[in-house]
Order: sequence, then C-alpha cells, then structure tokens
Amino acid sequence: MHISAIFKTLFIAATASLMVAGVAHAADQGTAAEAEAMAKKAAAYIKANGPEKAAEEFTNGKGFKDRDLYISYLDFNGKMLAHGSNPKLVGKDLIDLKDPEGKFMVRMAIEVAKTKGHGWTENYKFKNPTTDKLQEKAMYVERVGDTYVGVGIYK
Repeated sequence: MHISAIFKTLFIAATASLMVAGVAHAADQGTAAEAEAMAKKAAAYIKANGPEKAAEEFTNGKGFKDRDLYISYLDFNGKMLAHGSNPKLVGKDLIDLKDPEGKFMVRMAIEVAKTKGHGWTENYKFKNPTTDKLQEKAMYVERVGDTYVGVGIYK
C-alpha cells in the first residue's frame, strides 16, 4: 500500500472516531427541548401534587433528574424551594447570586417568569454537576403562581 493511502486511511479512521465520541458526548447532555419538557412536567406536577410534595420530589426523587438536567424551584424572592443537584441550596436566599462574570442568574430567571410566564434566560456560567466544571448555561423557566421551575442546559 502506498504511504499516502495509509495516511488517508488513518485520517478517515481518526475522524470517524472523533465523530462517534462527539455524538456520545452530546448524548450525555440534555437538549433544549428536553429541558423545556422537564420544566413543563414539573410545573404540572406542582399543580397536581402541591408545592411541598413537588419540592421533595424535585430535590430527593428520581423522576426529575436526567443526565445533567434537573429542577431548580424558587419563589420570586429568590428563595430556593428545591434543587435537584444540590440539596444544600434548599432554603437559601439566592436573589443576589452572580456568575463569575457578574450576571445575576436568579434575577434573570425571575424576570423571564414574571414578564413572559415561560422562556429562556440569557447565558451565564455555572458548575455542571456531571463534569464538575464551570460551563456556559441557559435556563428554561416556567412560572407557577409566585414561583418558577427552571431546567438549564449546558453548552
């Protein structure tokens, strides 16, 4: 076999391996559509089961956790009512929580919930619980009375 044909074969094999690895990595992350669906399901769960039962399920249950997708459930004062990734945040006042670039993450989500009822926040930086790395993130929020549920996607 000619040397250029060997390199061409190796290049094609390496490229194919990288493409497969990229697809596998993408499958480990939730999509925007999955985040929206989870937030809508969570809002319906609150309405059907009440806020206390919902908060317990979002924080300690398994029905609202999928790879890097989980529920954040807050009131409009910024108090964390439930958190699917970090139970230590429950009960904390997070209204002034900023990302490393100074963006008020909770205030952004409250603004979307109050003014639109549902939708996406702008991007901010937050630690991905599956990779333990700071990553770009956006959150889809769904208003439920004077509270909201949010599900973020990591970019």
